[in-house]
Amino acid sequence: MLLAIIIAFFSVIFLMIIHEFGHFLAAKKSGLKVEEFGIGYPPRIWGRKFGETFYSLNLLPFGAFVKIPGEIGKEAKDKHGAVPPVLGIEDYQSFSGLSMPKKVFIVLGGIISFWVAAIVIFTILFNLGVDLPVSDQDSPLLENAKIRILDVRPNSPAEISGIKKGDIIKEMGISDADKKEVSKIKDFQDFTEENKGKEVYFTIQRAGETLNISLIPRVLAPQGEGLLGVQLQRTITLVEKYPWYQTPLRAVAYCGEITVKAMKGLVQILSDLFTGKGVPEGAEPAGPIGITVYLARAVELGVGFFLYFIGAISVLLAIFNLFPIPALDGGKLLFLLIERIKGKAVSPKTEGTITAVFFFLLIALSIFVTIKFDIPKLSQFINGSF
Repeated sequence: MLLAIIIAFFSVIFLMIIHEFGHFLAAKKSGLKVEEFGIGYPPRIWGRKFGETFYSLNLLPFGAFVKIPGEIGKEAKDKHGAVPPVLGIEDYQSFSGLSMPKKVFIVLGGIISFWVAAIVIFTILFNLGVDLPVSDQDSPLLENAKIRILDVRPNSPAEISGIKKGDIIKEMGISDADKKEVSKIKDFQDFTEENKGKEVYFTIQRAGETLNISLIPRVLAPQGEGLLGVQLQRTITLVEKYPWYQTPLRAVAYCGEITVKAMKGLVQILSDLFTGKGVPEGAEPAGPIGITVYLARAVELGVGFFLYFIGAISVLLAIFNLFPIPALDGGKLLFLLIERIKGKAVSPKTEGTITAVFFFLLIALSIFVTIKFDIPKLSQFINGSF
């Protein structure tokens, strides 16, 4: 459990690093001299300069930062003066001296990095395929649920008949003509119990191939083996497996699908809130601790589901950062839009003040969500009830 929480925590931090690395690459591409790219926040543990940029590893593991010196243009510096850090880019003077397209590009760099990370993750998943374990009780109506063979005992009826680990049981019956689909472990177990000592028939799916197998369940079984000698797991398919050459395009399409669904869900939530319907069922908010708990639970469900969840969170973070809220990337885009309309930038002092106010509001909201929702989730996870 502790290992799952640690893995989840550093996975969130990794996404934050990718976000800042997106700003870093966009700044480099825009011609800015990046003085430092740091992982974590000072005090510094290690650092080394490669080319014109100093790379550092710092003690506080809460993200990353990009530092740009004021070397771009004296005119921009004299005009705007010093302002607080924005978007992890410490020197706003250099940023303000750029053309509008380059400013937008640097701001969007961090957001786009989330989508790129999601596409890479989904590409990996489409190469592997992802099945999620479920129970008969928790998910009785799942259309694509299936029973998978996890293990086959030596010299058991299952092994003798040719059933192998990884096979999927699709149908069962007392004859080939009488077979019916099966997707619940209890139904399978009841069927074999009712027909022990009699010949029964199964349709098995193995690596895209369909096989017909018959066997006779034991009347008496060794302890812990069952009548057929198999270990079963009920699963649903989250991500189908595809040939490697199809996976990149599949990943792009899937990332777009999740983005559209997430935005529609967000619109529905906001609509319900404004019309007085309240927060929809199942749309409970989660702060940093809550996200870590969900990720830790995903770790326990297997590598595939964990990566799937990380990819989905990466998409959600991209959408969240597009919100036109000062202190987020979307807020910076809003200031750039105002600058474009007015023909001049919002004064650094005004922007800094507004950004600081919204930053502290977001911190206050995060604290509220943590106390109200996240800590109970963490407690339930530790107690094994989440």
